[in-house]
Amino acid sequence: MAARFARLTTRGELPIIAKAPILPGGGAFARGVSHLNMKTVTVATRFRGPPQSANGGYFAGSVAVLAASTVTVRLLKPPRLDVEFTVDEFADGTLRVLDGAEAIAEARPAVLDLEVKDAPDYLEAVEASRHYAGFRYHRFPSCFVCGTHRVRGDGLRIFAGPIAERGIVAAPFVPDASLDAGDGKVRAEFMSAALDCPGYYAVAPDDRMMLLAEFTAHVDRRVYIGESCTVVGWEIASSGRKHEAGTALFDGKGGLVGRARALWIEPRAAVETAQSL
Repeated sequence: MAARFARLTTRGELPIIAKAPILPGGGAFARGVSHLNMKTVTVATRFRGPPQSANGGYFAGSVAVLAASTVTVRLLKPPRLDVEFTVDEFADGTLRVLDGAEAIAEARPAVLDLEVKDAPDYLEAVEASRHYAGFRYHRFPSCFVCGTHRVRGDGLRIFAGPIAERGIVAAPFVPDASLDAGDGKVRAEFMSAALDCPGYYAVAPDDRMMLLAEFTAHVDRRVYIGESCTVVGWEIASSGRKHEAGTALFDGKGGLVGRARALWIEPRAAVETAQSL
C-alpha cells in the first residue's frame, strides 16, 4: 500500500509542532521583538521520562499548545519536575520557557512535511507489542509513555514491538479517563507524548543509549477516551550517531489523527565506550 503524505499547516483542529533537543546548550532568541504576555507550564512527576525530568514528547506538547499557531519547540535543557516554568510570548510568535532566569526551551513558528506509514490492523499491533524490547530490559521503566513499571491508569503503557515485514514497530493505545480534556477526548499534550517513545524503539531495537535531539508532532484531531488506537514508529534515516524516526497515531477506525518526526542521537561517550569493548 502506498504511504500517506501529510503536509502540516496551521489548519486543523490542534496544530502542534515541537522540536525538542534533549541536549545541553542553547540558541539565540529573536532580538527586537515586543513582549506580549506571560504564561506558565508545570510538569508533574507523573509525566516523567527519566526519573528526574519530563518526558520529552509530553513537555514539547505542553509548550506547543500554549501557542496560537503551529510552532517549533527547542528544548535547551531537560525540564525539571514539579517546577513552574515561566513562558514569555513575543509579538513575532516566539515563545521562551524559563526556569527562574535560565532559558530551558524556545519555540518559533514552523511547518512540517512528513510521509506517514500505513496503519496495521489493531490486533496486529497487539501481537507486535508482545515482543516489545522493553520487556527484556528498560533504561527508564518509570517513563510515563513506555515504562513497564507504570500501571494502567497511571502510565500510557505504549509498548511498541516490531512488525518486521512492514519495517515498523507498533502498539495498541487505549486512552484512560485520566487523559480526558473534559469533553470526552484526549488532551493534545498526551497525544504528543504518545508519539514520542515508539520512535526510539524504531531506531534502537538493541536499546542502545540515545538522547532525543528533535521532536516534531502534529495533532489533526483528538481521539476519544477508551478508543482502541494504534501507534506506529519507523526509521527514516541514520547517519553515524544520528537516527531519524517517524511516528503516527491512528484512531479506532484506522484514520490518521497525529504524526511526529524525531531525531535521536547517540552520545559520543556511549559510542566510544561501545567501540572499546
